[in-house]
Amino acid sequence: MEEVAQKSITLTREAEGVYVARNSAGAELRFGYNTEDTFTAVELLLVAIAGCSATDVDMMTSRRSEPSRFDVTASADKVGGDTPAILRNIVAEFDLEFPEGADGDKARARVGAALKAAHDRTCTVSRTVEAGVPVELRQK
Repeated sequence: MEEVAQKSITLTREAEGVYVARNSAGAELRFGYNTEDTFTAVELLLVAIAGCSATDVDMMTSRRSEPSRFDVTASADKVGGDTPAILRNIVAEFDLEFPEGADGDKARARVGAALKAAHDRTCTVSRTVEAGVPVELRQK
């Protein structure tokens, strides 16, 4: 059975190319292309892909053992020029380490299944990107 939960944010322009996003809990994130020390929108998409996948992998592995290293690097090729701008070759690379011992072995043994589950079923962000879900831009 399909379950649907509405998700939304609001975005306010602070200055040219500088925006503040807010969620319903009141958290704020400043970003843009015309500012220093912030993420661009493209980088935020990579953060969302890495973060969503990392959450899923973390839940499936840290039940067995707390990781001693858990780093994810997300990268992509930004293609533009005469063609519409798009990202290609999106990769989230996980660098995980667990302590020696039986619990660490159990966590390491779950990594492959956790990555597969995140990719195939549980990461909403990467699943949406791969599905090519239409995005509608409209004026209120």
